[in-house]
Amino acid sequence: MMELTTRINGSHRLLVVDDEAFNREIIAELLENTDYDLVFAEDGYQAWSILENTPEEIDLVLLDRMMPGLDGLQVLEKMKEHPVIRHIPVILETAKTTKQDIAEGLQAGAFYYLSKPFDEEILRSVIKMALQEHEAYRSLRNELKKSVCTLSMMKSGTFEFRTLDEMQDLALFLSKACPEPEQRLSGLSELMINAIEHGNLRIGYHEKSALIRAGRWREEIEHRLSLTEYSDKFATIEYHKNNDHIRFTITDMGEGFDWENYLEISIDRIGDNHGRGIAMSK
Repeated sequence: MMELTTRINGSHRLLVVDDEAFNREIIAELLENTDYDLVFAEDGYQAWSILENTPEEIDLVLLDRMMPGLDGLQVLEKMKEHPVIRHIPVILETAKTTKQDIAEGLQAGAFYYLSKPFDEEILRSVIKMALQEHEAYRSLRNELKKSVCTLSMMKSGTFEFRTLDEMQDLALFLSKACPEPEQRLSGLSELMINAIEHGNLRIGYHEKSALIRAGRWREEIEHRLSLTEYSDKFATIEYHKNNDHIRFTITDMGEGFDWENYLEISIDRIGDNHGRGIAMSK
């Protein structure tokens, strides 16, 4: 039976999946005084039924990994095969925190891996960040569906962007040149955001972590863009198409960094509230 909390007017609906009633109660308590609507499932089968029947109503899934029958990883794998449900962010929760366990969860497509017992600040921070990213990508996907643009006549081009709005418009435009444009849209957006924030505006890794926790990430980007020292900073994206592939090359005006360390989601950064963009693009 599906359980609902009394908070029926929240701006986001979260599906909490755990076979232990105690754990469901803990999460409900930790998320008190928020504007989230919580839906509860007691096992993987019930969770999948809810997701299949109401795919547009769930904004995020808090998913226990270890459950009898259909476990968390199996639910996650089924979600990633569904054309609508695959976009819903999933936070895996478990007491299994070996590097192999964490790697399996992230490789299966989890947004975050949360270890038990739960930390209230981390739980709320990760949920907030996941929902913000989900809303951003849902907005982009909706824009993508409004028009068709195959760019079939364009073989190459170079485009400049400076702001997040310009990045969004360009990512939408160029992703339409690709097969499976929704998948490419996500990857292009992540890399282009990196060019603005880390490259041109010099927002460091740890600084971004603090800005996200304070809810000031976008505000800080807008502030730096208004400063004289960054007024001449822009990034470029080059588009080249031939018979075999489409290549995008993104260049910013920053000092550069060792991007190869970010091609995989690192276990050492599993507790961070960002740092997945390049791996997600890959």
